[in-house]
Amino acid sequence: MAQQPIRLWGGRFTGASDPLMDQYNESLSVDRVMYAQDIKGSIAYARANVKTGILTQEEFDTIEKGLGEIMKEWEEGKFVSRPGDEDIHTANERRLGEIIGTHIAGKLHTGRSRNDQVATDMRMWLRDELNIIEEYLVDLLKVIAQRAEQDIDYIMPAYTHLQRAQPIRWSQWLLSYAVAFQLDLERLRFTKKTVNKSPLGCGAVAGNAFGIDRVAMAKELGFEGLIMNSMSAVGDRDFVVEVLQCAATIGSHLSRWSEDLIIYSSLEFGYVKFADAYTTGSSLMPQKKNSDSLELLRGKSGRIFGAMAGLMMSIKGIPSTYNKDLQESVQPMLDTVKTLKDSLQIAARSLATATVYPEKMRAALSPDMLATDLAEYLVRKGVPFRETHHLAGRMVALAEDEKKGMDELTVEQFQSVDKRFGADVLSVFDYERSVEMKATTGGTSRSAVLEQLEALKKSFDQ
Repeated sequence: MAQQPIRLWGGRFTGASDPLMDQYNESLSVDRVMYAQDIKGSIAYARANVKTGILTQEEFDTIEKGLGEIMKEWEEGKFVSRPGDEDIHTANERRLGEIIGTHIAGKLHTGRSRNDQVATDMRMWLRDELNIIEEYLVDLLKVIAQRAEQDIDYIMPAYTHLQRAQPIRWSQWLLSYAVAFQLDLERLRFTKKTVNKSPLGCGAVAGNAFGIDRVAMAKELGFEGLIMNSMSAVGDRDFVVEVLQCAATIGSHLSRWSEDLIIYSSLEFGYVKFADAYTTGSSLMPQKKNSDSLELLRGKSGRIFGAMAGLMMSIKGIPSTYNKDLQESVQPMLDTVKTLKDSLQIAARSLATATVYPEKMRAALSPDMLATDLAEYLVRKGVPFRETHHLAGRMVALAEDEKKGMDELTVEQFQSVDKRFGADVLSVFDYERSVEMKATTGGTSRSAVLEQLEALKKSFDQ
């Protein structure tokens, strides 16, 4: 006779379940990745139940040993799931019964629900993964800092509206995204603290009836505190939403960063070229070298955002405490974490191995990009900026009419527009001078860029 599936909830049911419903209901195919967290949580829960009198020390030792064997099976890829293993909790408990007998294994779940169990597993798993994501995000910031320091002498156009605006250092562009990723790092670290609260010991909805020590369990599992309300503990998935929101913001920054670099790597710009390891070709056009790593970063940010929006739609209308809708929080959590981890690594490696062409950057600079510097030249002579802005604009128009660069105009032509232009006016048309004039904090002068780098490096280990 075939072994009947073990169901943790089957006592009041007499009819057979629909096989399609079993398939629709199962989550082991997804939540099996949390096997280690589930086992650690069960060991902590069993240990605490020695003090409540539910388990003897000998029974706990047996349970701990059995769970250790299950952990080894998972780690070695030898765990065999059975019909009825609808989730990781059921699978582990069923296997524990096979190893140590159902009489002792059957005591493990006393006072515990899968509601607080899954919330505990998810928070522990997320906490561990967020530590890895933080590491990868810091790695990306370190690569940016290294490139910014190494390439500090490269001058390029800054763009607004995708039109050439003013000269900046390449390092200034790099560090503009470092600021965004640094803020992402701060958000991530804050989110880790909200995730790292323990729901274990809250039962299905009303709490634990056996006086279990929630503080001791939380401490054993590395939590920094408790969720103080049992209903909130089992029904809350805001911690997943927060992680997905944080991931979506990082994804948005990665996408914009990638878009800039895709443009800069095109032949029309030629500022940067990416290593073969992070580019692909065309199946038809032999000359093509496509920045697929960056295009995928841009595309996968939409996937992350979609996961966040989808989960928010799934949970926005459910009544309080646990509902099965919450099972749908696991898949987007797992997918987003993997996508973000991969994306951060690809971004860091793509930038670290890229070749930069400063001569192409400098060739893209044009004298009209110093029109603001020209206006500021007159400001230093006491002319109001609104007037100098107009006069500089007239000089731009004159150069266009003459089909010359502004630096090719004569002093006499400048003075024909306004006599306050002095004999030294052509000294304005110096790109190095222009960037060095922007020496206030946050500017693009060498000293300002080095100041930004110093501030960035301090954030790595906070």
